[in-house]
Amino acid sequence: MSQTPRQPTDRPVPTSADVARLAGVSRATVSYVLNNTSAVRISEPTRRRVRQAAEELGYVPHAAARSLRAGRTRIVLLPTAHVPVGPLYSRFLSELQGALRRLDYTVVQYGSTGLDGDEAARAWAELRPVAVVSFGEVVLTPHGVGVLKRSGARAVITLGQQPVEGAHALAMDQREVGARAAAHLLERGYRRLGVVVPEEPGLGVFSGPRLDGVRGVAAAAGAEVCPLALGYTEESAAALAARWSELRLDAVFAYNDEYAMLLMRALQDAGVDVPGDTAVIGAGDLLLGRLLRPRLSTVRIAMETGQRLAELVDRVVRDPEGTPERHDLMAARVIPRDST
Repeated sequence: MSQTPRQPTDRPVPTSADVARLAGVSRATVSYVLNNTSAVRISEPTRRRVRQAAEELGYVPHAAARSLRAGRTRIVLLPTAHVPVGPLYSRFLSELQGALRRLDYTVVQYGSTGLDGDEAARAWAELRPVAVVSFGEVVLTPHGVGVLKRSGARAVITLGQQPVEGAHALAMDQREVGARAAAHLLERGYRRLGVVVPEEPGLGVFSGPRLDGVRGVAAAAGAEVCPLALGYTEESAAALAARWSELRLDAVFAYNDEYAMLLMRALQDAGVDVPGDTAVIGAGDLLLGRLLRPRLSTVRIAMETGQRLAELVDRVVRDPEGTPERHDLMAARVIPRDST
């Protein structure tokens, strides 16, 4: 009986010793090169030879073994978003992950649906990350930060309006977005302001503070504010537009550009002139908003680059005993166009 040929998966797993033999260097040199160790001077030709040998053999360093040698992992944990994120945040997250990878960190996204702050912290701690960057959907507590640090996390960075004791804070104050939109509408003479509050789950972390920002500015000016529940469907927008005359609103801040375009189309279909009867402003400055007629006024949001956040992560990992810092992550300004 003939033997079954050995499959590629039966081949021995290549080791650093195999790479060293093929490259003609020591195992220590292989380790220095593949772990991007900067403390040891190794010529660029040698580095290229080691990398080429590793690629030819299909050698990949063992993350767990490397973590044992270093005393910690190189994992940066990013909890995944449970809500739709627009191009601005998608670009920021892509920049962040790319920058962390160039700094030799392994980025792990973690689904935390259904977990509260302390439960999430314990689940994240099981992976022994060297850093956690929490973008605000899971609200960490000081206890949760302590759990992560005791498990080996050297950097815990939170995003939100309120800092958490023991963690570095990235401030992304959504109230400013609403305040800028309201100030623009009030400057144009509008006094009865609608504010779209999306019905989609999870968006309250953004829409609530934006509504608060509108209310704060409007209250100081004696203007009226009417929250408007809106689902991201044509049917929901049409239903809202059908009762527009009852609402007697002369302007609306529609949460973001996508909801603004949805609502503006429904208003126009219902015979409401924009901006003659009702002005409309969004947020996010999407290209499509500039292609509409009338062109959509918007609040442009300028965020720090992902590179800057990656550098903060790396700095805190290297110096975990530093005093927790607070950094503003975004600024907002109005781009006026035809719709207001």
